[in-house]
Amino acid sequence: MIPTQRRPGPLALAAASILAQTGLAATAIELVIADNDATPSAETFVRLLSETAPFAVHYVHEPSPGVANVRNAALARARGRFIAFLDDDEEAPDGWLAALVGAQSAFDADVVFGPVRGRAPLAPSAARDYLERFFSRPGIGYPAPTAGPLQGYFGCGNSLVRRAALPEADPFDVARNRIGGEDDLLFGQMAASGARFAWAPAAWVWEDPAPERQTLTYALTRAFAYGQGPTVAAVAQHRPLLAARWMVQGAIQAVLFGAAGAAQWALRRPAWPLALDRSARGLGKMLWWRWFKISFYGRSA
Repeated sequence: MIPTQRRPGPLALAAASILAQTGLAATAIELVIADNDATPSAETFVRLLSETAPFAVHYVHEPSPGVANVRNAALARARGRFIAFLDDDEEAPDGWLAALVGAQSAFDADVVFGPVRGRAPLAPSAARDYLERFFSRPGIGYPAPTAGPLQGYFGCGNSLVRRAALPEADPFDVARNRIGGEDDLLFGQMAASGARFAWAPAAWVWEDPAPERQTLTYALTRAFAYGQGPTVAAVAQHRPLLAARWMVQGAIQAVLFGAAGAAQWALRRPAWPLALDRSARGLGKMLWWRWFKISFYGRSA
């Protein structure tokens, strides 16, 4: 399934990559495109796509803005036992879906994740390497796992989920509509319930972030929001001591990496964006209250 909102060019590329999948029978595949625009702006494109597609293509219009809303709407339309998620800024090689399915079968996984390779040709040259790593999976600070069972989890884009393992019919929390993290919350709940995760190195995709996201400002703002995740999760689990530990760790991280980033920038060292990223994540661990929440999704116009 592909959720989208007013991104006709990237959506066309993502959808075309699904139509080109090999290694699986067409009867085993369906494509659900969920449009989160206030008006059904992607409907004509999907209708035309369905006329020549080798398998069923379904259009869902979810006018209520929000990343959780659109994912839940797409899930409600899908009929398969397994749901593959591809974002509308991603492009999958032709063997991607077969690789996900193969890993699921091999490891009896409830969720399979694959690598993401970021491309940021419009990024400033001084920060391009950092930004391409930022938009990649495994991302900054996370070593690449080997094929097999996975301890932990990643985000929803480029994943395969066993429907029966989902905790409810609408599993994405609508409280995360604007700030994101609805997938982390879901997979955290599944992990606590004993779900099995796996990593499939062969199931990789490209990610082409929108031009306005290929900036250091966007990446560091997003890094701050990622940093909030562990503290917010600890609070949600009613574990105040763990939340306090994350906050102390964040304070140390923010100060040390902030100073290192400033020094590296002054010396024109290429690692300065990475140091600022780690500092921003530390600040996020400290400043996690609702006043510091940042909206990345849920535009209605």
